[in-house]
Amino acid sequence: MERKFKMKGKIVQFRRSRHTYRKRHFLIDVNAKTRKDAEKFVGREVEWKSPAGKIIKGKISSPHGAKGLVRAIFELGLPGQAVTNDVEVKEGK
Repeated sequence: MERKFKMKGKIVQFRRSRHTYRKRHFLIDVNAKTRKDAEKFVGREVEWKSPAGKIIKGKISSPHGAKGLVRAIFELGLPGQAVTNDVEVKEGK
């Protein structure tokens, strides 16, 4: 039984600090308004599809900040061109 995609999210940025960035960690906007709304997405799977058709899967790990962003960890690092692209968020956990 395959899960259907319910919603889309948008990759905002690499998860980073002042001197380093994490290659597999990304911040995703899932159109949640608050941190409490974003907590509902923790545990869901996400998929990014490259222009060549390759699919890279990830999982939402936690909310980020107070404005409804979430952190996702992908199995492989995404290219820099993936920033501002859409990802598909699977329904359920």
